[in-house]
Amino acid sequence: MTSDRAGADAVLAPAPATGRPPGASPASLQAAASLPGTAASLSAAMSGKAAAENFPVALRLLPHRYGEQLMAVYAFARTVDDVGDEAPPDERMSLLDGLDEDLTRLYSLAPVAGDTSAGDSASDGSAVAGSAKSVRDPAVAGLARVVTACNIPAQPFRDLIAANRQDQVVSRYETFDDLLGYCRLSANPVGRIVLQVFGCYTPARAELSDAICSGLQVVEHLQDVAEDYQAGRIYLPAVDMRAHGCSEQDLAGTTAPLQLRRVIAAEAGRAADLLAAGAPLIGQLRGWARVAVAGYVAGGRAALAAIVAADYDVLAATPRPGKSRTLRELLSALVRGR
Repeated sequence: MTSDRAGADAVLAPAPATGRPPGASPASLQAAASLPGTAASLSAAMSGKAAAENFPVALRLLPHRYGEQLMAVYAFARTVDDVGDEAPPDERMSLLDGLDEDLTRLYSLAPVAGDTSAGDSASDGSAVAGSAKSVRDPAVAGLARVVTACNIPAQPFRDLIAANRQDQVVSRYETFDDLLGYCRLSANPVGRIVLQVFGCYTPARAELSDAICSGLQVVEHLQDVAEDYQAGRIYLPAVDMRAHGCSEQDLAGTTAPLQLRRVIAAEAGRAADLLAAGAPLIGQLRGWARVAVAGYVAGGRAALAAIVAADYDVLAATPRPGKSRTLRELLSALVRGR
């Protein structure tokens, strides 16, 4: 892998800044990232959480440049999730609104091209520094360098916030299509951001990435059935539960009854199909982008194998894949290109 690094860097170098997000300039956004307690310190703090969460093995294989950028994205996503799951319930919406407002601040540190409403003040370095300090949340400020270097638009980050807003008002999903609608907010934006980080985003690749990310989200829901139920949420489609004679009470036990295992098996099959549909993306990529996406696919496949090995009982213990199984899946995905 080392011998390919120079070639990989050439292939994966971010696109020129001509596609910079509206309102974002390198000087202004980097000013936000330089605020005390933001990018570097937040990345270090989050790395421990990532290690404890089955964070893809590929991330730990990547060069520092990519690992740091993806960790900044992870820190933001994790912060949004923590607000949506762990903040006092009556404060969650306002805190999520605050993160959204900080994104607006981050992307408006310099005027949008052709927008004369800001006058000449944006060219004043002190004005830019003052605007940077208005980005209150360190997870948002920590995005500054990566969104600048990789020209990442704001919408994927806003979608992640929207998913957590949805979690506050929607706790059940009637059909699998309804669940996929949630995945379009909660998971798919991450894959699109990853493609931007590696400078290989295209609309066609984004569609393949969406399939992978939705599959990964479904797998995570299967692993976390008990935890989600305790939090008052069910991500198993209600129509599928009824079809297999499974009630919500079946999710409350310490072992999964047969009817629940049948539901888990059905959803695991759908997740496998989604991963298979998106996996050809691996073959379209080269260098470290290929390693990263293969790592995501491998992690999903290894987690599904763990669920199967547990005979679809996701209540007795959370099925987690071993590192050796994940590594085998990674090598297979890299070799096969899917």
